[in-house]
Amino acid sequence: MSKVLIVEDEEALLEGLVHNFQFEGYDVVTAKTGEQGLKAAYKQKPDIIVLDIMLPEKDGFQVLKELRLRRKDVPVLVLTARNFEADVLKGFDMGADDYMSKPFNIKELLARVRRLIERGPVGGTQALHTVHRFGDVEVFLEPREVKKNGQLVPLSFKEFELLRYLIEHRGRTVSRDELLEEIWGVDEDLGVTTRTVDTHVSNLRSKLGAGFKQPFVVAVHKVGYKFVEP
Repeated sequence: MSKVLIVEDEEALLEGLVHNFQFEGYDVVTAKTGEQGLKAAYKQKPDIIVLDIMLPEKDGFQVLKELRLRRKDVPVLVLTARNFEADVLKGFDMGADDYMSKPFNIKELLARVRRLIERGPVGGTQALHTVHRFGDVEVFLEPREVKKNGQLVPLSFKEFELLRYLIEHRGRTVSRDELLEEIWGVDEDLGVTTRTVDTHVSNLRSKLGAGFKQPFVVAVHKVGYKFVEP
């Protein structure tokens, strides 16, 4: 039986979510504040977290930030009353795996939660090597660190996931749509556009690309990107 932690302070919505998840056979744990949510995430070890952004004590962004310092594996689906792209991207960069805007369809929410659980832990066992090196860059898949010339390079959660995915599929052109689906867990119809991919690739090039004669992530016109050894 999969365990879901629901962090939501709206009483009626929380009760409805608990009822539906229990009906689907989940073991349900709840929290009504960000601080309670963090404590439950550490103690209860849920298989997935459904996290509201607008919470008392600590908002969902702060919960995500602190959660990812200790638990990088658990999938997190964010609930937000706002559908601004900036908020969505902020959530993804802090470690969210998917999001839904309120009001939402409960069947779709359940389907997305099921898919995230079936996908397995974040950054699971698909890595080809523990460490991948190209030029003066070292990518440590466990722990999730990147170094250039021996110096730690700070990458956002999604920047690292994007780099990891491209390395694991190196030599193959990966479409923007595939990257949106695999890294962000959404398609363009849900508010996160292919510009998101382009922005994150640009960030990776800026942070890691100095000194290379050619980009290590090559754009393939009208298709997507491909990782190549510099």
